[in-house]
Amino acid sequence: MTEYSLTDLGWSAPFRAQTTAEDLSNVARITSVARDRLFALSQTGPQTLLPAPDRTTAAYAVGDWVVTTPDGTRIARTLSRQTALTRRAAGTGAEAQLIAANVDTLGIVTSCNADFNEARLERFLALAASAGSLPLVILTKADLCDDPRAFARRAERLSPLVTALALNATDPLETEMLAPWCRTGQTLALVGSSGVGKSTLTNALTTEALATQGIREDDAKGRHTTTSRGLYQTRFGGWLIDTPGMRALRLTDAAEGIDAVFDDIDTLARSCRFSDCRHETEPGCAVQDAIASGALSADRLHRWRKLRREDAHNSATLHEARARDKAFGKMVRRVMAEKHNRKG
Repeated sequence: MTEYSLTDLGWSAPFRAQTTAEDLSNVARITSVARDRLFALSQTGPQTLLPAPDRTTAAYAVGDWVVTTPDGTRIARTLSRQTALTRRAAGTGAEAQLIAANVDTLGIVTSCNADFNEARLERFLALAASAGSLPLVILTKADLCDDPRAFARRAERLSPLVTALALNATDPLETEMLAPWCRTGQTLALVGSSGVGKSTLTNALTTEALATQGIREDDAKGRHTTTSRGLYQTRFGGWLIDTPGMRALRLTDAAEGIDAVFDDIDTLARSCRFSDCRHETEPGCAVQDAIASGALSADRLHRWRKLRREDAHNSATLHEARARDKAFGKMVRRVMAEKHNRKG
């Protein structure tokens, strides 16, 4: 059985500050989440854990640090996350869904073909910025493209925060370019559409052998391969979180992240004549002046507006759902208290 030190697992000072000397022998890191249990790694090796009595497994994310009960069977508490990647859950639900936790770098994987989509990249960049993770755009299938650096330049123009790398995910030498982001103490998470090479990258960077499938020739879109999130140790000492392909990324509570990605528009807006400028037909609008001069794309302004509207709607819906849950909880406690008093 493999044993790990806490440093091996990515332990750092912010987590140490949340624990006592007694806790340290019961610390573990979540590697995958199932319907009714969780899997983790501790200093003594793999563990299977039950959630805390008042929580379900949905309250945990791959990458979480937890303190277990002394017998190592159940989670006693979760340490505060340094970063948390979340999205609004798919379907009609209003709840937020955890994607991964304690991620230092978010590897946004796309490819040098028809999958490259600036609007989708901006969503993932906003997700990274709102979570506090460093964004890294990884452009795969570079060997099938005449000018992969052109795609990298397009990605880097989206935000000053972006570093973009173009590579062949099937070439072990080229994947070593990712080593600085997944060395000891670092956690890299991979997100993106299906078929862009996330599982191929995971195979190259770790000792895992995940199933991979090709892309459809008619539209360059991929088939789903990874079906659940998992934390794997990389060949460089750090950790990698592979995630299933995302058909949709609905942002919530990401206003700060959106502003960070669209810093160029935010900077221009501060120069508008009117503080409440909507950047439409108002006189003295610095944003519209930039579009007229060619310094700013009208499409980028449209995408910024769309993301802000979507985030505001999703965030309001989520907050309303939380308020309803809180009110319902209060009602249940009041009814139970009244029943107890009547019995008394």
